[in-house]
Order: sequence, then C-alpha cells, then structure tokens
Amino acid sequence: MDKLTQIGLQKTDSKEIGERLNELLANYHLYYQNLRGFHWNIKGVHFFQLHAKFEELYNTALTRIDEIAERILTIGQTPLHTFSDYVRVASIKEKGNLSGDVETVRATHENLTLLLSLEREILSMAAETGDEGTVALISEDINENEKTLWMLNAFLS
Repeated sequence: MDKLTQIGLQKTDSKEIGERLNELLANYHLYYQNLRGFHWNIKGVHFFQLHAKFEELYNTALTRIDEIAERILTIGQTPLHTFSDYVRVASIKEKGNLSGDVETVRATHENLTLLLSLEREILSMAAETGDEGTVALISEDINENEKTLWMLNAFLS
C-alpha cells in the first residue's frame, strides 16, 4: 500500500493536517458569517468606518476559505462543505443581534484570536511533517491576522 499522497507527503500526516484544516475551515465560515452580520447591522458614530472594515474583513475571509478548502483537496483530503458541519466543528460561535461598535469589534477580536491559535497549531504540525505548502498558506494568514488583531486592539484601547 502506498504511504505517500500524490504530492509526496505521508498519508497519515496529511490526514491529521487535513482534519485540522477542516477545523480551521469551519471556524473561518463562522468568522465570515459573523462579519457579514456585523457589516449589515452596525450602528452608531463609527458606522462608516466599521461598515467598510467588516466588508474588507469578510471579503478576505471568503478568499481564505477557498484557499483552505483547496489546500485540503491538494493534500488528498475532503473539505467540509455543509453549514451543519461547520457549526458542529467550529469553536467560534454565531454572534447574532450585535450592532454596537465595541461589541462587534470585541467579538471580531475574540474570533480572530481563536483563528490565530488554531493556525499556530496547524503551522507547527505542518512544519514537523515537511508540508511546506500548508506552512506557506498558514504563515501568510497568520501575518495578516496578527496585523488585523493589532488594529482591533487599537480600536478597543
């Protein structure tokens, strides 16, 4: 039995990384949906700033969702693709009925902190197994998410 994937990675390693990437995919979907709700429902003196920022963030999240799903396929696994799976697997929870500036930014900060924690775990796993494609994908995402987290912290301080 062949122990390598079509791209030369160990099948057992790719299965484990695929499971974690699916967890990240599920969390990104909840993060995305929360951002859409914040974008639609934001009110108050920071409306124009946050309405635009939430749109920027959810568009970025949508791109990352696609990249994560494609990476899962590249390493020989199957991406989750139902919302019920996303809700079941994700640590991020749906945030309904939020419209204030501080509460929506705080919720976004919490969601992004969860994403970063999971990404760091995946980065470590991928590095240990020689999965440079996943390392590159996750490293780039961590860099952008850290910058966004810094900005959210500045807003909240």
